[in-house]
Amino acid sequence: MYADTAAASARKPVTVPQLRGFKAEGRRIAALTCYDAGFATALEEGGIDVVLVGDSLGMVVQGQSSTLPVTVADVAYHTACVARALHAPLLMADLPFQADATPERALDAATRLLQAGAAMVKIEGAGPKLETIRFLVEREIPVCAHLGLTPQSVLRLGGYRVQGREAEAAARLRQDACAVAEAGAEALVLECVPSALAAEITADVPVATIGIGAGAACDGQILVLHDLLGLGARRPRFVKDFLAGGGSIRGAVEAYVAAVRDGSFPGPEHAYA
Repeated sequence: MYADTAAASARKPVTVPQLRGFKAEGRRIAALTCYDAGFATALEEGGIDVVLVGDSLGMVVQGQSSTLPVTVADVAYHTACVARALHAPLLMADLPFQADATPERALDAATRLLQAGAAMVKIEGAGPKLETIRFLVEREIPVCAHLGLTPQSVLRLGGYRVQGREAEAAARLRQDACAVAEAGAEALVLECVPSALAAEITADVPVATIGIGAGAACDGQILVLHDLLGLGARRPRFVKDFLAGGGSIRGAVEAYVAAVRDGSFPGPEHAYA
């Protein structure tokens, strides 16, 4: 359960089963990352559906060059901070690098994150991770899968590159998407995937897809909060600065939610072919 706050939202809390319901209704899901209680309040008031305490905190909060140094303790700490300020959004937390190396390690890490206030954990990859997804789901831990560009694989990938452009890679991504859903994942983040491929995957799987650099056909969108606010020195193609037109942090969040819901974000300029 999330901690009660004096300014608790009047909205009903978003639940894990509702993510599939949103997909069935055609209601786009608006998601953002967050790492502390102050920003979490702005996301709560701005109408966000899903909040992710991402291992991106390593780069945007800790100043690391990648997500690899982030620990379970780091994510648990920030999850607890965010959870204290949330009522309605569903809170998701990343399993950081190698925390899911075995099903048992993943269970220990996921338990800590749920006890810190998360309602779901996110796992990068498929293949050997399928066993881990099943293992966690069988033990009542909701899982969101993450395919495409998986930042924890940055060393193997040789950088942050669009995934699935070649026919073989695209076919493998479609297979992996179906496999993670079959293993029990309740949602799927698609990162830096060509728009046409993301649309095919969204049609293939029964769970909600949440895109970041994956085009407008996904069931929802997510951005790193600092990117949405124009704070990053590096601005990937899929990023839009909503603070520039929003006037305030809450206004930027509200503008983002509205743009996701009406389909105006992401536009073609934010997508990959």
